[in-house]
Amino acid sequence: MKAIILAAGVGRRLGKDGQAQPKCLLRFNGKSLLERHLDSLRECQIDEVMITVGYQAQMIQDEIKAVGADNWVSTIYNPDYTKGSLISLWTLRAHLTAGDDLLLMDADVLYDPRILERLVKTDISNCFLLDRDFEPGEEPVKLCIKDNYLVEFRKQVAADLTYDFAGESVGFFRFESAIAHRLATRTEYYVASGLHEQPYEEAIRDLLLETPQTFGYEDITGLPWIEIDFPEDIQRAQNEILPVLGRM
Repeated sequence: MKAIILAAGVGRRLGKDGQAQPKCLLRFNGKSLLERHLDSLRECQIDEVMITVGYQAQMIQDEIKAVGADNWVSTIYNPDYTKGSLISLWTLRAHLTAGDDLLLMDADVLYDPRILERLVKTDISNCFLLDRDFEPGEEPVKLCIKDNYLVEFRKQVAADLTYDFAGESVGFFRFESAIAHRLATRTEYYVASGLHEQPYEEAIRDLLLETPQTFGYEDITGLPWIEIDFPEDIQRAQNEILPVLGRM
């Protein structure tokens, strides 16, 4: 199994902390988010990691070397990194169609390593991660469940949608090779249609709604994690998440 990490973007919403360096290089207890990702992936015996880079790409490449991971981690440069995450996914189309089972991961997440372990060890071939303990609002990407099937995956959920419960998507996914290939095709459609500014989750959502029976989820409620988007997320990560993680 291989892993893809999306790390090309500029963290504009993070202010000066996001402008000075890629978000995956933010450090908590002296370790960057990227180093934490790679430690967890290595622990899960992931064979190869591909990272899309763009903004301050050299800084990410330097970090990969600094943590001694350049023998199993490679970078793919996205020159259009300001145009959205779908472009980064499209840049990786050769890897999506290579016939491998894949993990797809956002780079800007601080998390308990057991979350990634759940995704790697699950018997669900095409798997989302769902956290029921979240604050509703416009920002979280929601997963809606009805009769144990995923029926929606989006920030904005239609008012007339019926579902049993909802959770927040962690931003990590597992796809078997056939679904990864379909994702490449769908991503190419978005780019060719001039819809590249849509979030990459929209392409995944299309596949989910086409064949919901193909997908499942792991409920990771209770395991700590946070996506770093805003300055207050850094404070919450330091004050609430790190103490729970301990000195990892």
